[in-house]
Amino acid sequence: MTKDTMKAAAVAADIMLFDNWFDPIEEGVRARVRGFIETMLEEELDEALSRPRYGRLKASDDDASPPLVGCRHGHRKRMLTGTFGKTEIAVPRARVVGEEGKTREWTSKSLRAYQRRTKAADALIAGAYLAGTNTRRVRRALKAAFAGEVGKDVVSRTWRKVKGDWDAWNARSLTDEPIIRLILDGTVVRVRLDRKATSISLLVALGVRADGQKVLLAIKNMGGESEAAWRALLDDLVKRSLKTPELVIVDGAPGLEKALAALWSDVAVQRCTVHKHRNLLAHAPERLHEEISNDYKDTIYAATKQEVEAKRKAFIRKWRLKCRAVADSLEEAGDKLFTFTRFPQSQWKSIRTSNAIERLHEEFKRRIKTQTVLPCAETAAMLFWALMASGQITMRKVDGWQSLAEKPADQIIDLAA
Repeated sequence: MTKDTMKAAAVAADIMLFDNWFDPIEEGVRARVRGFIETMLEEELDEALSRPRYGRLKASDDDASPPLVGCRHGHRKRMLTGTFGKTEIAVPRARVVGEEGKTREWTSKSLRAYQRRTKAADALIAGAYLAGTNTRRVRRALKAAFAGEVGKDVVSRTWRKVKGDWDAWNARSLTDEPIIRLILDGTVVRVRLDRKATSISLLVALGVRADGQKVLLAIKNMGGESEAAWRALLDDLVKRSLKTPELVIVDGAPGLEKALAALWSDVAVQRCTVHKHRNLLAHAPERLHEEISNDYKDTIYAATKQEVEAKRKAFIRKWRLKCRAVADSLEEAGDKLFTFTRFPQSQWKSIRTSNAIERLHEEFKRRIKTQTVLPCAETAAMLFWALMASGQITMRKVDGWQSLAEKPADQIIDLAA
């Protein structure tokens, strides 16, 4: 191999993807951005002082606010990053006289003090992070857009800016929320506490409005799913004026059911049929799993309330003899497993399970899989909320929403077998 060939190979090895993707349109736009921003700031200062540079004071209208009294004194350099990339701009300076006669530095309303990035740039950074990319990968992914890398610390600081919106969301009133149904469940995430990776539970409350639209109501980071933990979440909802729901769908966690019984003893509760299916299989050897599943699905997915009742009795009688632990597990749920039969059949699909909230858990974990351990417990809850608030995750109306106005029947199925 000749020296020239070796040199060409070395140069080719150093070429990075996208480095030679020259775009004259992008270059032309970015070259003119600096002049546009500086002109906009100069015009803002002209408007504030009611005169252009080296100009005389304009005659103001009677209704207009009086112009600021002051004088210009040069410019200062500032580096600004936007969706157009990085550019150095000259920001005009002026000293103005305040109401008390004291002189102060003029501040632009368009360009905030110490601002280094536009809001659109921050939104792009936060959006890339919420899409499931960790802080180090965001800076590399946006290198082409910003004409230079964005440090991982910048990504972290930009993400933390949403905390103000997060705090406001947590404190918002629920008085005007027409919630008629609650879906409650928890999910486990790994976070860093005292420099160690620790598992915590995020308790999530999902509401269903009278028009069938699902809405996220609360997220709390707790150590587990105890009665006290769930009671704290429910008390917070009540404190923010949540109306008592008609139905609550749960996964069967003992702590959650105790908290509900203590707060809303008269509210109908539906145990998730999918979680109960897993419990039944856990009580039997693997060779019986297929048979148990077939019998259970025949019961849960029966066409009418009468069929559900008859098939449940048959299930209990059969499995008392074949594997008593399975029958006992089904009986343990009582009528809470069949609360859905009190409602119109068009709603059965949306009531039988807590799948609506399980989908949110799956989407959340899919987005954070690049970060095996989140920085802290609050970040975990805030990230879950931000995925919803930013539109990264959307929710549709529940099945059978057209019949939500119909009142449920008082009669439950006959549990005697």
